Amino acid sequence: MKFKAFLTDNGISLLEKRFLPALDKMGKICHLYLTRDHAFFLHNLLNGDGIQSIAQFRKEALFDDYRISSQNDDCIAFAVDLSLLHRALRSVVTIYAEFCGDDAAVPTSNRLQIKLVKKLPPHSQQPMPFLTFETKGYKSAVIQDVPISKPLSRTDVLELQAALDTAQDLPQTLVQVPDMNQLQNFVDRMKHVGDPISVSISKCGDLHLQISTSLITLGAEFRKLLVIGEKAQVPAEDRNLTAQSRSERAIQRGDAMSVQVSVKHFFKSLQCHLARPDCAFYGIAPQGACLTVIFQFFIPGTHQTDKSISLHCRLPVLDPGSG
Repeated sequence: MKFKAFLTDNGISLLEKRFLPALDKMGKICHLYLTRDHAFFLHNLLNGDGIQSIAQFRKEALFDDYRISSQNDDCIAFAVDLSLLHRALRSVVTIYAEFCGDDAAVPTSNRLQIKLVKKLPPHSQQPMPFLTFETKGYKSAVIQDVPISKPLSRTDVLELQAALDTAQDLPQTLVQVPDMNQLQNFVDRMKHVGDPISVSISKCGDLHLQISTSLITLGAEFRKLLVIGEKAQVPAEDRNLTAQSRSERAIQRGDAMSVQVSVKHFFKSLQCHLARPDCAFYGIAPQGACLTVIFQFFIPGTHQTDKSISLHCRLPVLDPGSG
């Protein structure tokens, strides 16, 4: 199997400054899954434990001169330590910037290449796989090797693809949360109160969060949010009720669903703000299977969705909830 490509300046910026810092908060180890057209960073899709995160990039969003081949239908997947990957990229980008200076046109020989290699580590008799960054200057070359797992077998790649296909299923109702900072500040306070957190989402555009202990109940409600998918109107008799009563009645009517998730997982998903999404959508999968958070990115300077990149999380449910 072979993989090599050149990272574009936009790709370097997306990974170094935005996505790798965010994904590292999801978990130290992830799978990097490369296909003919896309690159995926995947957390917990095979083991099923913890929060699942799926970051997807069209190859043009990150790479130039992208070449991949394998016996697994030109698909390659392996596990990598994100902190090591981020550190190596930061290091080689610093040197790369010094090589390039302020030149608008960077010679091909100076570009930052990424490739899969096998090398013999010191004091070892067995070649090991590495993901290598390389940039060449006029008098020297800088190489950063990131150790990776043995590439996944054909069976494991098929299992990973099947899990990825399942993880792409969308909830029937999604509500948009435009102000991530407000939500993050609230959950930052809630995480010290207790566990778990109850999340209710209604077809009327309400998002209700609540933590209850024997001593205190703390909740927050975000109302009249943009709804994508199945929608409903708030009955006139419910409009003056408390948030909790309104949420309970909506669940009884079938206009809302509620699940309980770990506060730790919920807070961890909010760390995706480091990838600088423009907004986020929340939804509950059918039968309350999981809480889904979809982060939306706009093409810079517009309100049009950038379809070349996507990021979403699936939070495991602690209690089947109701709905």
